[in-house]
Amino acid sequence: MADPGWSTDTGEAVYRSRDPVRNFRLRVHLQKVTSSSLLYQSPPQLVNDLIDMVTFNPRTSASGHWRDEEDEEEVVIGWQEKLFSQFEVDLYQNETACQTPLDHQYHQEILNLEASGGRKNRRIFTYTDSDRYTNLEEHSQKMTTSDSEVPSFLVERMANVRRRLQDRRGLSTSREGSIVKSRIITWEPSEEFIRSNHVINTPLQTMYIMADLGPNRKLGQSNYEQVLCTLKVDSNGVITVKPDFTDNKGPYRIVMEGEKQEVWKYTISNVSSPAQREEEEREQRVFKDLYGRHKEYLSSLVGSDFEMAIPGSLRLFVNGEVVSAQGYEYDSLYVHFFVELPDNWSSPPFQQLSGVTQTCVTKSVGMDEVAYFSYPFTFEASLFHENEFLADLPQWPVLYLEVISLDFWQRYRVEGYGSTVLPLAPGSHTVTVSTWRPVELGTLAELRRFFIGGSLELEDLSYVRIPGNFKGKRLSRFGFRTETTGSVTFRFHCIQQSKAFLEPGFGWKKMQSVLGGFYKQDSVTNVLEAFQRARRRMQEARENLPQDLVSSSTL
Repeated sequence: MADPGWSTDTGEAVYRSRDPVRNFRLRVHLQKVTSSSLLYQSPPQLVNDLIDMVTFNPRTSASGHWRDEEDEEEVVIGWQEKLFSQFEVDLYQNETACQTPLDHQYHQEILNLEASGGRKNRRIFTYTDSDRYTNLEEHSQKMTTSDSEVPSFLVERMANVRRRLQDRRGLSTSREGSIVKSRIITWEPSEEFIRSNHVINTPLQTMYIMADLGPNRKLGQSNYEQVLCTLKVDSNGVITVKPDFTDNKGPYRIVMEGEKQEVWKYTISNVSSPAQREEEEREQRVFKDLYGRHKEYLSSLVGSDFEMAIPGSLRLFVNGEVVSAQGYEYDSLYVHFFVELPDNWSSPPFQQLSGVTQTCVTKSVGMDEVAYFSYPFTFEASLFHENEFLADLPQWPVLYLEVISLDFWQRYRVEGYGSTVLPLAPGSHTVTVSTWRPVELGTLAELRRFFIGGSLELEDLSYVRIPGNFKGKRLSRFGFRTETTGSVTFRFHCIQQSKAFLEPGFGWKKMQSVLGGFYKQDSVTNVLEAFQRARRRMQEARENLPQDLVSSSTL
């Protein structure tokens, strides 16, 4: 007896398709296995051509008689195509047994089938997603081989997930289900609510391909119904087939329980029609049109014309971020900042040049207490120059900041003041600004700051750098007591736009030399002034020394 090569792998297979599921077609071939079919072999499998088995044709029985046509059947089934079983035909022929609109629809369809000559299928039939059928084997799957296994809570919930759509309709009309739709958060969930919503339930459509393996002329008994294939499709185009197609594998086997233990074999093939060339071209045109419209939509949001800067002006775009603050005495920090525009600078009317971060609790990072804000801000400003652009070094915008702490009783304390000139060069920059705060001598001031909050504050934040109402040549802060506190880290992303950058000979190096010269000239001037002051003090000190000390120091 030849080995038929049964396929024992009945696990599910998952496919993904971009085509509509209505084009899905399956061919199912069902055949009853007899002794003749087991003995039959094709001519290439004959051994030494010594035995001729032409008489053992699979179309005949062992006695040479033709087999009944009901022992073999082949049908091509589409997605959600309804094929009635003998039991359903007997049931829905009687109109009094119809209760739902679907039952009455099946009643009319069966009458039309009988009028047209009866149904073509005999043993193979289907249960669609609208039928009241659930494969109980999907809900009684065991995780181990133990006979005394008790399903866990997760197994039960996942079994409910595999239930079909009409079995879940009752859940959407329950009281707990309505609460989920009306409330984002359920503050006091019941135990039943937790058990029913613990697992995400993804809806999908299911279809069962069945077979009635009962005795001939006694079809329609539910105990002879067997599931040949289960198809599941979700909205993402994922198709689950259980068992998988038998394209390059042997047929599947079903052994019926009973005295005779009849054996049936069946194969499942994907016979979906491939897309024609005209259909593929039409689909490509549809996608091309869709992508083109999407591109036009994005272009409409950006605009087709590039906005140029006014001649003789420089536009500055800054996307900044208050990154963090560290080194302060108290917790719960927030930062108040604003940008001051010098002369010849302007901003759009809708532009906000100030901001306040959220209150942030510090976190221990090594030896420091750091408050991470990650607070973004953005602004735009323009510099107008009457003469040739960038002929003189311009004054650049300055960012002023104030760090404040807030306690549980809503008492605030000034933790520090600081300022920084915005980066002159375009690109990304990370700047750390050191801060200070004014202090008052005496224990009473520190006790007041600790217990009731409040401390010395600046009426004008521009006093951190140069006050706006200052008109003199020298600014004296003699007698003004301060204390160094922590630091605030900023991140700037700067963009500069000007028509002057397009002029011949104005390259990147020249722009760097002009814009970057502000910092270099400022730093060099400060160093030279400090050196000259120190040299003058040394000369004055030498002049005031006694002559004998001066002569001895020169030896």
